[in-house]
Amino acid sequence: MLTQQRKQLILDKLRQDGRIVAASLSESLGLSEDTIRRDLRALAAAGLLQRVHGGALPASPAAANFAARSGLEISGKQAIARAASAMVQEGQVVFIDGGTSCQQLALHLPHALRATVVTHSPTIALALVDHPLVEVLLVGGRFYKHSVVAVGAAAVEAIGRVHADLFFMGASGISASVGLSTGDMEEALVKRAMMAHAAETWVLASAEKLNAASPYVIAACNEATGLIVENGTAEKATAAFAAQGLVIVRA
Repeated sequence: MLTQQRKQLILDKLRQDGRIVAASLSESLGLSEDTIRRDLRALAAAGLLQRVHGGALPASPAAANFAARSGLEISGKQAIARAASAMVQEGQVVFIDGGTSCQQLALHLPHALRATVVTHSPTIALALVDHPLVEVLLVGGRFYKHSVVAVGAAAVEAIGRVHADLFFMGASGISASVGLSTGDMEEALVKRAMMAHAAETWVLASAEKLNAASPYVIAACNEATGLIVENGTAEKATAAFAAQGLVIVRA
């Protein structure tokens, strides 16, 4: 089998099964695991999948820039945002993460809501300008342009001084086996800090992020309270998360 044929077969298998197990694939094709791993490395370098221990998962589409991501799954993100906004109660202190799903959440918060939003995203802060009763605390740090958020030690320290009722997280990869992941190490640490200082963590899980992975792990999935998914998301896609004890809210 030619190299290009093997690579296409791997990608077809990944689309079909949602993951690649190197040992099983090498056995079924009668090829060495070294050959399969070499192909996985090449496909990962091309951004076509994300290597994980023992094989590979689909690569998260969040590698695209912020403007491009804003147009992905927009109706699904809006539905998730409406469900998330209904969770926020009067007087609560809420962490809202950066990213396009969380931007939709900020835009969908009730105009008359009285609450405090703590965020490291200027995009979220701007989305709340016309909410007169929402106090916005904007966390500073090094500006990470890809996600339009502040990261680094200064951001983590500021977050550590807050005890929030809720944290709405955006993650570029949500995998029951790998965990919650994102594309930058410092961004992952900031998200983890917000998890540690919130009573509940809800992950905004639009369809393209489920069972995908990015390079840097934020936390195991079972450290979150639950996932907010689109109403049409198949039970099969969420079963492994429910088995880990996460609450699945269908928007």
